[in-house]
Amino acid sequence: MASILDSQRLTEEEQQEITERLSEIDKNGDGHIDLKELREALELCGLKIAGYQSRLIEEEFKNSNKTKINGKLTYEEFIKLICDLRANEVAKTFRTAVSKRENLQHLGGTSHASNDGTTHSVRLEEQLAFSDWINSNLQHDPDLKKLLPIDPEGKQLYEKVQDGILLCKIINHSCPDTIDERVINKGKLTLYTKLENLTLALNSASGIGCNVINIDAHSLEKGTPHLVLGLLWQIIRIGLFNQITLEHCPGLTTLLGEDEKIDDLMKLSPEAILLRWVNYHLERAGTHRRVTNFQSDIVDSEVYSYLIKQIAPTDADVDISALNERDLHERAEIMLQQAAKLKCRSFVTPQDVVNGVYKLNLAFVANLFNNHPGLEQTNGTIDGYETVEETREERTYRNWINSMGVSPHVNWLYSDLADGLIVFQLYDIIKPGVVNWGKVHRKFANERKKFMEKLENCNYAVELGRDQVKFSLVGIGGQDINEGNVTLTLALIWQLMRAYTLSILSQLHESGSPIVEKEIVNWVNAKLASAGKKTSIRSFQDPTISDAKVVIDLIDAIRPGAINYDLVKTGGTEEGNLANAKYAISMSRKAGARVYALPEDITEVKPKMIMTVFACLMSLDYVPNMDSAKRQ
Repeated sequence: MASILDSQRLTEEEQQEITERLSEIDKNGDGHIDLKELREALELCGLKIAGYQSRLIEEEFKNSNKTKINGKLTYEEFIKLICDLRANEVAKTFRTAVSKRENLQHLGGTSHASNDGTTHSVRLEEQLAFSDWINSNLQHDPDLKKLLPIDPEGKQLYEKVQDGILLCKIINHSCPDTIDERVINKGKLTLYTKLENLTLALNSASGIGCNVINIDAHSLEKGTPHLVLGLLWQIIRIGLFNQITLEHCPGLTTLLGEDEKIDDLMKLSPEAILLRWVNYHLERAGTHRRVTNFQSDIVDSEVYSYLIKQIAPTDADVDISALNERDLHERAEIMLQQAAKLKCRSFVTPQDVVNGVYKLNLAFVANLFNNHPGLEQTNGTIDGYETVEETREERTYRNWINSMGVSPHVNWLYSDLADGLIVFQLYDIIKPGVVNWGKVHRKFANERKKFMEKLENCNYAVELGRDQVKFSLVGIGGQDINEGNVTLTLALIWQLMRAYTLSILSQLHESGSPIVEKEIVNWVNAKLASAGKKTSIRSFQDPTISDAKVVIDLIDAIRPGAINYDLVKTGGTEEGNLANAKYAISMSRKAGARVYALPEDITEVKPKMIMTVFACLMSLDYVPNMDSAKRQ
């Protein structure tokens, strides 16, 4: 159970948000929470406990001398308490979470994990910011005429997402062509067709790397506020961060330090790159100001004023007149008026700036970067430039890993796996309890010991894979993972993804026995034949898969009548095959399959990804069809 509890560690983003909320409790600003205010503080952070529980926790802290200051908790102690309380909730529901039905939903649908005992607060500033962003970016979409604009306060947001159309459009805006528009149910909708849209949106969100484990179509159809806001933030953030790459902005090489290589820069998180970008422009602006965060360091609008002036085109008429204003709210408003000249007044209000709201200020800066990076590409050839662009395979694996709910978020596949911690979390999802967390370094000592501790983790990760999970890891050592050896790291990740996929199928199968690839091929052909389809496959390398018709026929065999064959292209052209593959992927997700493969994987007949597509559809077939009454 230790490994499951470990997964409840807070992300950096969650810690930032909790710190913001604690300032409302910590009136004197001494960085401590009085034990008498514990229950109120926990509720403010989304954890509701009974009065007797609060008293028990208070007594425990007092009697065990856990606190550094008698009667008070530091923020660090409070965050650890939240992790412990969340872990206890997970422990209660763990058996249910690994049941056949639940595990199926991780692969082929969405989770129905319980939130009993937990309350969720809604940040009105996020509601306002996301609604404004949607209005600004999607208002001209003809399919959204009846849905947009959302009211200025964002109160209608939860109602607007209930039919799934808006969510699908938001996903396609952040990651173009993720969803085939032909698949979205439009026009007059029933409850069933709304749920189909929402299922399509959720599985597509998972496909681009969103963690949707605790979200299902029914909760979105009800407009559950904290789930809607959480999903929207993930989708919008992915869209913003997707452009912070060398592919989209070659000028990022300008941010390299004196002795740095491109690999060093790309190992940084998007947040860290944005901080470096802001400081680069502050230095060029001739100001002494620098930022280390997007909270306290930006509340006076000075950093933003210099940044916007520095990146603005010469004809934009941008100035730093905001700095003449003493009132911080007025100053922020004037600063945002300058941002508006760059068409970048998004995500934040003056209040959000003055309050240092982390998410929204991060989004504001990312939007500035994407529209006006102000970076010139370095002249000459830079070592490593040609190797850092993320491949389609790497992106697929990274999205799959992030959709599993690991922490921290994986931004750069090789550097973020180099300490082994993400690999251990994946092992524990695939085979609960297999990791001996007592042998794992979860926090690293000083710089001198850090390297050896990370290497020890990676050695243990390889040992686990070879001896306990029975992976084929010949020639792969812990050092290969630690150093980010591309070929060998990808080999490990593929085996993790394969093992996860097949473990779900095994749990769903009546016998519970292990499933191998040959059985999937046999199932595909038997299912097609039973439905009277003429297509079939010999293996996952079968070149006939390239036109996607076998996948399309299989979906129709599982969900009779789901496919509109008027949309299926014939003739076998590259363009027609790709159109079919896009339709097949989106229809798979709409039917309820958690597919991670991309259309190109089908047209190019990539056997690994092809296997996962058929495995997802096989898992879908093991679940009874949705109640036909809902179709009416």
